[in-house]
Amino acid sequence: MQSSLSPAATADAAPVRRSAHPDLAAVPRIDFLLLALSVSGVAFSAPLISATAAPVLAIAFWRNCLATGLLAPVALLRQRAELRALFAPAGRRTLLLALTAGAFLAVHFAMWLPSLRMTSIASSTALCTTTPLWTTLILRLRGHHAPRAVWIGTGLAFVGVLVLTGVDFELSARALAGDGLALGAGVAASGYFLLGSEVRRTVSTTAYTFVCYSTTAVLLLVTCLVSGVTMTGWSTTAWLQIALLTGCAQFLGHSLSNRVVRSLGPSLVSTAILLETPGAALIAAVWLGQLPPVAVYPAVGIILAGLVVVVRGNRRAA
Repeated sequence: MQSSLSPAATADAAPVRRSAHPDLAAVPRIDFLLLALSVSGVAFSAPLISATAAPVLAIAFWRNCLATGLLAPVALLRQRAELRALFAPAGRRTLLLALTAGAFLAVHFAMWLPSLRMTSIASSTALCTTTPLWTTLILRLRGHHAPRAVWIGTGLAFVGVLVLTGVDFELSARALAGDGLALGAGVAASGYFLLGSEVRRTVSTTAYTFVCYSTTAVLLLVTCLVSGVTMTGWSTTAWLQIALLTGCAQFLGHSLSNRVVRSLGPSLVSTAILLETPGAALIAAVWLGQLPPVAVYPAVGIILAGLVVVVRGNRRAA
């Protein structure tokens, strides 16, 4: 979520109508491979952040700064007229929404990345991916009615959250605080997604993500400067890891998921992205030797099962 939380930055096609349950037999096999690569890309996000010898807020800034820099030539050349329209009086509401989405994304990163160094990667990732739960609750407060399956899944996932935080409470107050930050990051991500979906009704992905990532980078830079976070002076390995993080999570993971959602359908893609949690936990175990307590695994399983029910219930309703 998340951290797996950024939209694709490469596809500019307008949203198209598609079935939530396409004929998978007719889908090219390459699309399934691309989906697997997408999930792998976002799954490497949390372990990479944990392994990078740099302050987490600085990592968050440079990740978004690099993404903005890579987007800038395309956005300023191909979407110049669209960007000018956003700053015109008629586009100010849409611009405000995009800027606010960037602020929510900054809060998401500022909360999720520190949580990875306070609690286990499995716990942090599972709690951060509860975004669909908060999205459902926010929409309900706005008058939208969710089907029964969504509420069943929400209840199941919250049971998993309670179990997981109870396990971490027994470990340490630091781990419990990390859980709280990860949950907060999931809430912030829901605001980011809801605002982003509104902006994307009329704005291309490149124009939107350029404005959004720029806002996120600026806010994270201010946060780093105010809090005295070191911004440079790290090893070459740390810089390479930040560059790899940008490529894996910001571009490879989410651009590929947007590439295959047209053929595989949003239900399958959304459910597959939830595999980030066990994927990240497995990578952390093999690469970093981080093995969370045994009690964490059933709690994570309950959360993921609830999220699957929520995602599929929402897609069926749509």
